Amino acid sequence: MLLYFRLLKESFAFAMNALRNNKLRTMLSLLGVTIGIFSIIAVLAAVDSLDRKIKADLSTLDKNTIYLTSQSFGPTEVPRWKREQFPNVTFEEYQYLKGSLNNVENTCFQYFTNNQNIKQDSKTVSAVNMVPVTSEFVDIQRMEFSEGRFFNEAESNSGKQVVVLGYEIAKSLFDDFDPIGKTVRMYGQQFTVIGVTKKKGDSGIDIGGGDDTSAFFPSTFLRRIYGDNNEQVLPVIIIKPEKGADIEQLKGEISQKLRNIRGVKQGDIDNFFVNILAGLTDMIDNIIGSLKVGGWIISIFSLLVGGFGIANIMFVSVKERTNLIGIQKSLGAKNKFILFQFLFEAIILCVIGGLIGLLLVWIIAIILTQALDFEFVLGMGNILLGTGLAAIIGLISGILPAISASRLDPVEAIRSGM
Repeated sequence: MLLYFRLLKESFAFAMNALRNNKLRTMLSLLGVTIGIFSIIAVLAAVDSLDRKIKADLSTLDKNTIYLTSQSFGPTEVPRWKREQFPNVTFEEYQYLKGSLNNVENTCFQYFTNNQNIKQDSKTVSAVNMVPVTSEFVDIQRMEFSEGRFFNEAESNSGKQVVVLGYEIAKSLFDDFDPIGKTVRMYGQQFTVIGVTKKKGDSGIDIGGGDDTSAFFPSTFLRRIYGDNNEQVLPVIIIKPEKGADIEQLKGEISQKLRNIRGVKQGDIDNFFVNILAGLTDMIDNIIGSLKVGGWIISIFSLLVGGFGIANIMFVSVKERTNLIGIQKSLGAKNKFILFQFLFEAIILCVIGGLIGLLLVWIIAIILTQALDFEFVLGMGNILLGTGLAAIIGLISGILPAISASRLDPVEAIRSGM
């Protein structure tokens, strides 16, 4: 064991000596490893951070939550021309299902609609995510508030002009003033602010509201403006099953009841989609996986270049230290000792390059976290992966130079160095 510690110490000294004596050559050789490790760990850290944020936001919803609508959330065998003929779900269907379904905790009605501007005196916030919903949405979404409350059933049913603002919207419109009880203007009319959501941060994905840049108000108000059949809105019925409910059985019950209401004939396909949130999370996982694969493909070329660079510098190192190798062998050093000496040196050089790449990722992650209000996390798993990958590149690129050094004839080695 002491021998290996000695080998590591000597190899580290040789690696540091190579850095000091041949700064430009060594840094250029390490550049490929640095760029490769930086590329792959930066991509993985960004994707992992996005994945973590999305899943944290989706954690407020039960993965079994059902979205009943005329559109599919994922791939479907139904052709597009046929999907376009599907009728939208209606408020009356929502009311019927709410009162007739078994094993359901909550049911709400929502419109997916266009972004709008919100004004307050001279201030305007553009492209606000509008979330017209019924009062049950607050329980399905498990919303949290920094101030005020969500609208109740009476306000929802009457379409009262009240609004709950996302944290960033309220901050932009009211600065440090208390917005509760104040009025804002949207859809050309005055709305009273009754609540402000708790700050969550932007995940870059929205499946129906809940983030800091949304405004929540009764869907009945929008029904009075657009009616039930308008291209500017997509009605959705959101159903939250009871804990432990048989989801497949519930899907079958929903499908059967809606088919009966709509008079869909036996043998005809459903003219609606029963989307489960778990399907959306699976789709997100597939996208995340594809991004990671893309990052590996991009980075592998840099790692190959870095490996060739390290192999080159190690062959040069063997050439420069031929005389020293001959002396070591003449004094009794075994081939294994020489091999490990150069192998450890290659690994140390690659690890140094990898650590530089990790340091760059860490610095950029801090800068982006501060600038974008989005937490980029360089996890321990990615740090270990980057370090391990650098060590593997060093092992692969250093093996041939190390073998050539270990096989040198001591007499010829000493003679060639004279």
